[in-house]
Amino acid sequence: MYRRKIRITKLDVVVTALILLFAAFIVYRLTMKLNYKWNWSIIPQYLFYFDNETGRWKANVLVQGLFTTIRLTVWSTLLAMIFGFITGIMRTTPRLFNRLVGRSYVELIRNVPPLVLIFIFYFFVSDQIMPLLGVEEFIRSRSPDTQRILAYICSSPDLFTAFLSGMFTVAVFQGAYITEIVRAGIQSISRGQWEASYALGLSWRQQMTEIILPQALKRVLPPLANEFINTLKYSAIVSVISIQELTFQAMQVMAATYVTIEIWLTVTAMYLVMCMMLSFGVQWLERRLARSEA
Repeated sequence: MYRRKIRITKLDVVVTALILLFAAFIVYRLTMKLNYKWNWSIIPQYLFYFDNETGRWKANVLVQGLFTTIRLTVWSTLLAMIFGFITGIMRTTPRLFNRLVGRSYVELIRNVPPLVLIFIFYFFVSDQIMPLLGVEEFIRSRSPDTQRILAYICSSPDLFTAFLSGMFTVAVFQGAYITEIVRAGIQSISRGQWEASYALGLSWRQQMTEIILPQALKRVLPPLANEFINTLKYSAIVSVISIQELTFQAMQVMAATYVTIEIWLTVTAMYLVMCMMLSFGVQWLERRLARSEA
């Protein structure tokens, strides 16, 4: 595969120097001019603590919130992918009803703020739908081992309903954007591909699964990566319904210690590391797909 040679121009040097100067200015203002008493020593104890009973180091509230954010992001992303691919395909089908359903879903979700959605789903799904389905009673009636497994992969039983509401809200919101990405990817495939596969006698399902979607997937992967990262960042909004993810735990620690900037800088670094790891993972997958195609 051909690799373009990287060239460093004078403009690159100037822009990099300006960014470094701006970063140095921010650090100078925070450390010298800001009338703030820094207390970084308090941060490590809220990341990990030593349990004298077990003789082991355990995750404290910030790291526990980090794990909850990861679980929420994983499940929301999987559910959003399901919503997005189903409705994205519906928007490209010949049937008018399917296209209308897909368009209505996209326009409704994209034009409503996510904070409004989170309250609607929380007070409607949690208070109305979940009791009818008996979700909370079902979770609480499980054995301690089952509850421990559910707490490890999702949430503790007392917060399971709120976790489902937050996960469903983030998934529905992100699914609308994934829908448009999938639709654009499918429609970007040339009409000749459809006609050739139809001439071979393939059904619409065979055309979509064997010809169109494999090509469209490679084209939509970069914008999908952006939505994966957005899902991770949008997961912070569920802190308003007391899901103990990273942002919620940071606010709890801040209220208890009155340490503000150190907490939010630590949380920023945690989100930055997660987003960069996800971005690098998608870039690796893109290179693998490019090599397999070559």
